[in-house]
Amino acid sequence: MIMTYPHTHKSDQIDNYHGTLVADPYRWLEDPDSEATKAWVEAQNQITFAYLSKIPARDHIKQRLTKLWDYEKYGIPFKQGDKYFYFKNNGLQNQSVLYTLTSLDAEPRILLDPNQLSEDGTVALSSFEVSDNGKLLAYGISTAGSDWQEWKVRDVETGKDLVDHLKWIKFSGVSWTKDHQGFFYSRYDEPNEQTKLADINYFHKLYYHRLGTSQSEDILIYHRPDQKEWGFNGGVTEDGKYLIISVWLGTDSRNLVFYKDLTDDHKEVVELIDQFEADYSFIEHDDQVFYFRTNLDAPRGRVIAIDTHKPAKELWREIIPETEATLESVNMLNHQFVADYLTDAHSQIKIFDINGIFIREVALPGLGAVGGFEGKRDDTETFYIFTSFTTPGTIYRYDMVTNKSEIFQKPTIDFNPDEYETKQVFYKSKDGTQVPMFITHKKGIPFNGNNPTYLYAYGGFGASLTPSFSVLMLVWMEMGGVAAVANLRGGGEYGEEWHQAGMKEKKQNVFDDFIAAAEWLIEHNYTKPAKLAIAGDSNGGLLVGACMTQRPDLFGAALPGVGVMDMLRFHKFTIGWAWTTEYGSPDHPEDFKTLYAYSPLHNLKPGTSYPATLITTADHDDRVVPAHSFKFAATLQAAQASNAPTLIRIETKAGHGAGKPTTKIIEEVADKWTFLVKTLDVNFGNC
Repeated sequence: MIMTYPHTHKSDQIDNYHGTLVADPYRWLEDPDSEATKAWVEAQNQITFAYLSKIPARDHIKQRLTKLWDYEKYGIPFKQGDKYFYFKNNGLQNQSVLYTLTSLDAEPRILLDPNQLSEDGTVALSSFEVSDNGKLLAYGISTAGSDWQEWKVRDVETGKDLVDHLKWIKFSGVSWTKDHQGFFYSRYDEPNEQTKLADINYFHKLYYHRLGTSQSEDILIYHRPDQKEWGFNGGVTEDGKYLIISVWLGTDSRNLVFYKDLTDDHKEVVELIDQFEADYSFIEHDDQVFYFRTNLDAPRGRVIAIDTHKPAKELWREIIPETEATLESVNMLNHQFVADYLTDAHSQIKIFDINGIFIREVALPGLGAVGGFEGKRDDTETFYIFTSFTTPGTIYRYDMVTNKSEIFQKPTIDFNPDEYETKQVFYKSKDGTQVPMFITHKKGIPFNGNNPTYLYAYGGFGASLTPSFSVLMLVWMEMGGVAAVANLRGGGEYGEEWHQAGMKEKKQNVFDDFIAAAEWLIEHNYTKPAKLAIAGDSNGGLLVGACMTQRPDLFGAALPGVGVMDMLRFHKFTIGWAWTTEYGSPDHPEDFKTLYAYSPLHNLKPGTSYPATLITTADHDDRVVPAHSFKFAATLQAAQASNAPTLIRIETKAGHGAGKPTTKIIEEVADKWTFLVKTLDVNFGNC
């Protein structure tokens, strides 16, 4: 089918980057509210949805997705005061509902149903915090997927909201004081209402809000007018004595740690760790001794103790040393350290005493990933969720004293996990580095190089991809598809060294790792280029864009989602400046050379046959602004030499992905699988 795309006007915009002239003919698409951009978006969506609607498989795929998605999903319970709290989704609810109950066998009561906040489910609960006595709920809501949050306070007993209403909060939770009279939070100054989805975000400020007062009366606790890029997260210690302030700089994993003694209003903020040299995560404290998980001199993580009365670095004590496994996080329960490790991208939980002496490893249900193991220092009970590629998230209650796990909530879903298998393989990248990859598929598939294969990865910001259950992948595998997840450099699977091996001037390693994963799958007869689709979102969208421009011959289809495609202007919108710690800055000559060499937008070459491409973005994405995808789509359509479809799907009233309602998720996934059924010639009748 020969595609006819909407006409996209080209301007004569040219920029000079350190002596290199770079054309930017679609600069006008950076204004999402202009009439020209709106008309372009509408025209592109008409082409895309017309194409997809003609594919017979779509209705069948959507029905199957909907049926499988319709199962009860539970969040991890936690306890505050004399009450338990947890989230539950009945199956197809757009947003999960927050429940409370007085005991584990009591009848749950709805505390907050975000589905009641909008008719179409596009208002989501973005964050929340229950006061220590379990009587008050502070909750943040996000509209249409925006990173901007509004916060309110609800009385847990009555279910009614108080008068408190806070705005212009972004990249912040809240932390209650021990007296339950207020909480700390961080915000930016009020932005321009017309341009709030694109304006750059600087000068984060840490405030204290007292219940019953207006936001204009909030007390400024800490800010740094001399450091416009610094951000602040304030957390109150369990005993209420200290406010721990983590200072972040963009997406750099390294942070500073300050603290304030809350027992004396006259005490100033103390700068305990004042150099951006490592990551420090506060765990707990014994009087003046603070415990941290850090990667200082330990790329895979360790636990240290700092005496705040004697804070000199040479006096810091190591409690739990670094190991071959990557220490992801540490909590304190039952006066013991509960350490969450990653070993080759799957979870291990180990328990140590307060002196760092190993006690035991928690037996997990299988090879997969866990979350949870949170609570208070005195707690002997905790909860965790276990999931794998073939195991839906199952909630367990764990007894810290008896070392016993028991199922608390187990979902029921219409599939047989015994019909599928997962294996982990290790392949060599271009420079010889061993990279792990998970591969899941139906048992007994033929290895004849003809299986439709979906290869997904992220490779950035120290984020780890661990085993997780996905209905969308289940439907793909029911159609005979292979699902592969590669753990590329740039992630955090093997600690900070693995992360740094895919940053800045080493970013090409990430693309090489992904390309090598594709080549391994082809070499081992899982698939062939015409049957291979690559996908990724956000930084993973950048990954897909870079790889399809570097090796267009290697893939049959590409699905870049909400991707960072313009590596020369990413830092000019919203929080994009923060990513310079990961990517480098095009304002610096050496960084510019690196970025320009792989920037997806700038490496599309006219007259090249690119794989079939379905770009996805959202009109309210104020993290990776949609201009990235708009400009990439326009440029790709102009460059495409083959008849392979080059489409962009632009979601409305949606953002970067967080809080997206179930209905929109199912529609988008149905469109993606429909696109692949057509472009990869998949036999959808298998499911």
